[in-house]
Amino acid sequence: SHELTTPIFVIQGYILTLLDGGLEDPDINRKYLEKTEKSINRMITIVKDLETISRLEHGVLTLQQTNFDIFQVSTDIVESLEDRARKKGIKIVFKEGSNKKTMVHADPDRIRQVITNLIVNAINYGKEKGYVRIAFYDMEENIMIEIKDDGIGISEEHLPRLFERFYRVDKSRSMQSGGTGLGLAIVKHIIEAHKQTINIRSSSGVGTTIAFTLKKKN
Repeated sequence: SHELTTPIFVIQGYILTLLDGGLEDPDINRKYLEKTEKSINRMITIVKDLETISRLEHGVLTLQQTNFDIFQVSTDIVESLEDRARKKGIKIVFKEGSNKKTMVHADPDRIRQVITNLIVNAINYGKEKGYVRIAFYDMEENIMIEIKDDGIGISEEHLPRLFERFYRVDKSRSMQSGGTGLGLAIVKHIIEAHKQTINIRSSSGVGTTIAFTLKKKN
Protein backbone atom coordinates (compact mmCIF):
# COMPACT_ATOMS: atom_id res chain seq x y z
CA SER A 1 0.00 0.00 0.00
CA HIS A 2 2.94 2.32 0.68
CA GLU A 3 4.16 1.94 -2.91
CA LEU A 4 0.75 3.02 -4.22
CA THR A 5 0.19 5.71 -1.60
CA THR A 6 3.27 7.70 -2.65
CA PRO A 7 2.16 8.45 -6.25
CA ILE A 8 -1.45 8.99 -5.08
CA PHE A 9 -0.36 11.73 -2.66
CA VAL A 10 1.85 13.27 -5.34
CA ILE A 11 -1.08 13.36 -7.78
CA GLN A 12 -3.32 14.84 -5.09
CA GLY A 13 -0.80 17.62 -4.44
CA TYR A 14 -0.54 18.55 -8.10
CA ILE A 15 -4.33 18.60 -8.57
CA LEU A 16 -4.89 20.71 -5.45
CA THR A 17 -2.32 23.21 -6.72
CA LEU A 18 -4.16 23.41 -10.05
CA LEU A 19 -7.53 23.84 -8.33
CA ASP A 20 -6.11 26.59 -6.09
CA GLY A 21 -5.36 28.76 -9.12
CA GLY A 22 -2.53 26.97 -10.88
CA LEU A 23 -4.85 25.93 -13.69
CA GLU A 24 -5.03 29.55 -14.90
CA ASP A 25 -1.24 29.99 -14.78
CA PRO A 26 0.31 28.88 -18.10
CA ASP A 27 3.70 28.45 -16.40
CA ILE A 28 2.24 25.91 -13.98
CA ASN A 29 -0.74 24.10 -15.49
CA ARG A 30 0.97 22.11 -18.25
CA LYS A 31 4.02 21.29 -16.11
CA TYR A 32 1.86 19.95 -13.26
CA LEU A 33 -0.38 17.97 -15.60
CA GLU A 34 2.71 16.33 -17.13
CA LYS A 35 4.00 15.47 -13.64
CA THR A 36 0.58 14.06 -12.76
CA GLU A 37 0.69 11.86 -15.86
CA LYS A 38 4.11 10.48 -14.81
CA SER A 39 2.75 9.55 -11.38
CA ILE A 40 -0.30 7.89 -12.94
CA ASN A 41 1.97 5.90 -15.27
CA ARG A 42 4.00 4.81 -12.25
CA MET A 43 0.81 3.58 -10.54
CA ILE A 44 -0.19 1.67 -13.69
CA THR A 45 3.23 0.00 -13.78
CA ILE A 46 2.99 -1.00 -10.11
CA VAL A 47 -0.51 -2.45 -10.56
CA LYS A 48 0.54 -4.41 -13.67
CA ASP A 49 3.60 -5.78 -11.86
CA LEU A 50 1.48 -6.74 -8.86
CA GLU A 51 -0.97 -8.55 -11.13
CA THR A 52 1.87 -10.42 -12.84
CA ILE A 53 3.56 -11.49 -9.61
CA SER A 54 0.23 -12.53 -8.07
CA ARG A 55 -0.51 -14.78 -11.06
CA LEU A 56 3.01 -16.22 -10.91
CA GLU A 57 2.82 -16.92 -7.17
CA HIS A 58 -0.56 -18.62 -7.51
CA GLY A 59 0.55 -20.70 -10.47
CA VAL A 60 -2.18 -19.39 -12.77
CA LEU A 61 0.14 -17.86 -15.36
CA THR A 62 0.42 -20.35 -18.19
CA LEU A 63 3.77 -20.50 -19.95
CA GLN A 64 3.72 -20.70 -23.75
CA GLN A 65 6.96 -22.62 -24.22
CA THR A 66 8.58 -23.13 -27.59
CA ASN A 67 12.03 -23.40 -29.15
CA PHE A 68 13.67 -20.06 -29.95
CA ASP A 69 17.07 -18.40 -30.39
CA ILE A 70 18.00 -16.66 -27.13
CA PHE A 71 20.80 -14.77 -28.90
CA GLN A 72 18.35 -13.22 -31.37
CA VAL A 73 15.92 -12.25 -28.58
CA SER A 74 18.78 -10.70 -26.60
CA THR A 75 19.99 -8.80 -29.68
CA ASP A 76 16.50 -7.31 -30.18
CA ILE A 77 16.41 -6.24 -26.51
CA VAL A 78 19.88 -4.68 -26.71
CA GLU A 79 18.85 -2.65 -29.76
CA SER A 80 15.73 -1.39 -27.97
CA LEU A 81 17.81 -0.26 -24.96
CA GLU A 82 20.72 1.32 -26.82
CA ASP A 83 19.49 4.90 -26.35
CA ARG A 84 19.06 4.40 -22.60
CA ALA A 85 22.56 2.93 -22.31
CA ARG A 86 24.09 5.62 -24.53
CA LYS A 87 22.89 8.37 -22.20
CA LYS A 88 25.22 6.96 -19.53
CA GLY A 89 27.97 6.04 -21.95
CA ILE A 90 27.40 2.35 -21.21
CA LYS A 91 28.20 -0.28 -23.83
CA ILE A 92 26.11 -3.45 -24.02
CA VAL A 93 28.22 -6.26 -25.47
CA PHE A 94 28.14 -10.01 -25.97
CA LYS A 95 30.97 -12.09 -24.55
CA GLU A 96 33.24 -13.48 -27.21
CA GLY A 97 31.77 -16.77 -28.41
CA SER A 98 28.24 -15.88 -27.29
CA ASN A 99 27.27 -13.88 -30.37
CA LYS A 100 25.84 -16.87 -32.19
CA LYS A 101 22.61 -18.82 -32.51
CA THR A 102 21.72 -20.49 -29.19
CA MET A 103 18.45 -22.41 -29.07
CA VAL A 104 16.46 -22.84 -25.85
CA HIS A 105 13.00 -24.13 -24.90
CA ALA A 106 11.01 -21.59 -22.86
CA ASP A 107 8.32 -18.91 -23.04
CA PRO A 108 9.94 -16.25 -25.28
CA ASP A 109 7.73 -13.39 -24.08
CA ARG A 110 8.45 -14.07 -20.41
CA ILE A 111 12.16 -14.57 -21.01
CA ARG A 112 12.22 -11.31 -22.95
CA GLN A 113 10.73 -9.71 -19.82
CA VAL A 114 13.46 -11.28 -17.66
CA ILE A 115 16.37 -10.18 -19.85
CA THR A 116 14.96 -6.69 -20.34
CA ASN A 117 14.54 -6.24 -16.59
CA LEU A 118 18.08 -7.42 -15.85
CA ILE A 119 19.71 -5.24 -18.50
CA VAL A 120 17.70 -2.17 -17.45
CA ASN A 121 18.82 -2.74 -13.85
CA ALA A 122 22.42 -3.08 -15.00
CA ILE A 123 22.14 0.23 -16.90
CA ASN A 124 20.41 2.05 -14.03
CA TYR A 125 23.03 0.99 -11.49
CA GLY A 126 25.97 0.91 -13.87
CA LYS A 127 28.76 3.44 -13.79
CA GLU A 128 29.28 6.15 -16.39
CA LYS A 129 31.15 4.78 -19.43
CA GLY A 130 30.88 1.26 -18.05
CA TYR A 131 29.63 -1.91 -19.69
CA VAL A 132 26.94 -4.58 -19.55
CA ARG A 133 28.04 -7.97 -20.85
CA ILE A 134 25.75 -10.81 -21.95
CA ALA A 135 27.09 -14.35 -22.12
CA PHE A 136 25.70 -17.82 -22.88
CA TYR A 137 27.23 -21.02 -21.52
CA ASP A 138 26.45 -24.59 -22.59
CA MET A 139 25.61 -26.60 -19.45
CA GLU A 140 24.81 -29.91 -21.19
CA GLU A 141 21.02 -30.05 -20.66
CA ASN A 142 20.67 -26.32 -20.06
CA ILE A 143 21.95 -23.00 -21.32
CA MET A 144 23.12 -20.51 -18.71
CA ILE A 145 22.47 -16.85 -19.49
CA GLU A 146 24.69 -14.41 -17.62
CA ILE A 147 24.34 -10.62 -17.42
CA LYS A 148 27.30 -8.84 -15.88
CA ASP A 149 28.02 -5.16 -15.17
CA ASP A 150 30.83 -3.13 -13.65
CA GLY A 151 28.51 -0.82 -11.72
CA ILE A 152 28.13 0.17 -8.07
CA GLY A 153 27.58 -3.41 -6.92
CA ILE A 154 25.69 -4.64 -3.88
CA SER A 155 27.11 -5.38 -0.46
CA GLU A 156 26.91 -8.97 0.75
CA GLU A 157 24.30 -8.44 3.46
CA HIS A 158 21.69 -7.39 0.89
CA LEU A 159 22.10 -10.32 -1.51
CA PRO A 160 19.78 -12.84 0.26
CA ARG A 161 16.85 -10.40 0.06
CA LEU A 162 17.23 -8.99 -3.45
CA PHE A 163 14.45 -11.15 -4.92
CA GLU A 164 11.92 -10.14 -2.27
CA ARG A 165 8.96 -7.94 -3.19
CA PHE A 166 9.69 -4.21 -2.80
CA TYR A 167 13.14 -4.79 -1.32
CA ARG A 168 15.52 -2.00 -2.32
CA VAL A 169 19.17 -1.57 -1.42
CA ASP A 170 18.99 2.17 -2.11
CA LYS A 171 15.38 3.29 -2.06
CA SER A 172 16.02 6.88 -3.15
CA ARG A 173 18.01 5.79 -6.18
CA SER A 174 15.42 3.14 -7.08
CA MET A 175 12.68 5.77 -7.02
CA GLN A 176 14.72 8.03 -9.29
CA SER A 177 15.17 5.21 -11.80
CA GLY A 178 11.42 4.52 -11.82
CA GLY A 179 11.68 1.03 -10.37
CA THR A 180 8.69 -0.54 -8.64
CA GLY A 181 10.67 -2.87 -6.38
CA LEU A 182 8.95 -5.86 -8.03
CA GLY A 183 11.21 -6.44 -11.03
CA LEU A 184 13.61 -8.97 -9.52
CA ALA A 185 10.80 -10.78 -7.70
CA ILE A 186 9.01 -11.20 -11.05
CA VAL A 187 12.24 -12.38 -12.69
CA LYS A 188 12.74 -15.03 -10.00
CA HIS A 189 9.17 -16.32 -10.31
CA ILE A 190 9.38 -16.53 -14.11
CA ILE A 191 12.59 -18.56 -13.96
CA GLU A 192 11.21 -20.83 -11.23
CA ALA A 193 8.02 -21.32 -13.27
CA HIS A 194 10.32 -22.77 -15.94
CA LYS A 195 11.71 -25.09 -13.23
CA GLN A 196 15.11 -23.42 -13.59
CA THR A 197 17.44 -21.53 -11.26
CA ILE A 198 18.74 -17.99 -10.89
CA ASN A 199 21.58 -16.64 -8.75
CA ILE A 200 23.38 -13.39 -8.13
CA ARG A 201 26.96 -12.48 -7.30
CA SER A 202 28.00 -8.97 -6.43
CA SER A 203 30.61 -6.88 -4.69
CA SER A 204 30.15 -3.27 -3.62
CA GLY A 205 32.02 -0.97 -5.99
CA VAL A 206 32.96 -3.81 -8.34
CA GLY A 207 29.77 -4.86 -10.12
CA THR A 208 27.02 -7.46 -10.27
CA THR A 209 26.53 -10.71 -12.15
CA ILE A 210 23.12 -12.39 -12.44
CA ALA A 211 22.86 -15.79 -14.11
CA PHE A 212 19.90 -18.05 -14.84
CA THR A 213 19.41 -21.28 -16.70
CA LEU A 214 17.00 -22.34 -19.43
CA LYS A 215 16.39 -25.76 -20.93
CA LYS A 216 18.03 -26.46 -24.26
CA LYS A 217 15.65 -26.83 -27.20
CA ASN A 218 13.79 -30.13 -27.46
